[in-house]
Amino acid sequence: MNDFPRTTIETLSVSRLMIGTNWFLGFSHRSKAQDRDIQETMDAARIAEVLKVFLRAGVDTFYGMRPEPKLVEAVDRAEQSVGRRIIRLAIPSWPVTGHAADQDEARRVLDAHRDVGVDICMPHQCVTDAFVDRKTRRLPGIEPFLAMIRERSMIPGLSSHMPETPLYADAAGLDVQTYCQIYNALGFLMQIEVEWVHQMIARAKKPVIAIKPLAAGRLTPLVGLAFAWSTLRAHDMVAVGVSSPYQAEEIIETSLALLERRPVDVALTTSRSKSSLSP
Repeated sequence: MNDFPRTTIETLSVSRLMIGTNWFLGFSHRSKAQDRDIQETMDAARIAEVLKVFLRAGVDTFYGMRPEPKLVEAVDRAEQSVGRRIIRLAIPSWPVTGHAADQDEARRVLDAHRDVGVDICMPHQCVTDAFVDRKTRRLPGIEPFLAMIRERSMIPGLSSHMPETPLYADAAGLDVQTYCQIYNALGFLMQIEVEWVHQMIARAKKPVIAIKPLAAGRLTPLVGLAFAWSTLRAHDMVAVGVSSPYQAEEIIETSLALLERRPVDVALTTSRSKSSLSP
């Protein structure tokens, strides 16, 4: 069986290319109509077909696992078909009001994720970034939630849209083994210039997962992935969401070609205006 280039999060081996979930769950970052299209067409059977393509290429790390029936069923189908376990990385959320009830809800949410086999647990941006204090350059109050993750035998990480987060967490010595950051050549949804985020990633003490590398479909795979793979460190990762087996094949081949520094072998689009370019 093939094996895509790998890295480690703590002691866990993961594929450097990760399978995103936005295009399975209906978060297009484009329009409500497109969200509805995804939600109404991406069932467990179709998701499983996409996962199988990734698994056969050694891309076995699933970014955004959650205890949602269609995802649980899709993962089970793909694993049974290919004979390889999917590594589950979750980005759960819970209220961050500062009340004691927050911790009770966090325990319930984390128990549910543990029960579907999550290996790496990174509180979602809406949780993580609520704790970021730019005055003290710390994340005061997040420690109990990281401890809850560790107590459930999951590896703690932090999902963040703030480029400060990895640096603050590193400086505070938090029990965090990986980070995610929005990172793409367009600067789409990024809080500061691409060059600044690039420097923040380079300074992070733990591996970083680049999310939205194609800017939610605004960049083609060649353009978006060429930027990501060429500017990240050798132990960083890229998470990409797709909605069909064909797109999965294209992402895998494009990534491998870029990492191996060879021409990308994918079929190009055709139209009458390109007929003069045909061999």
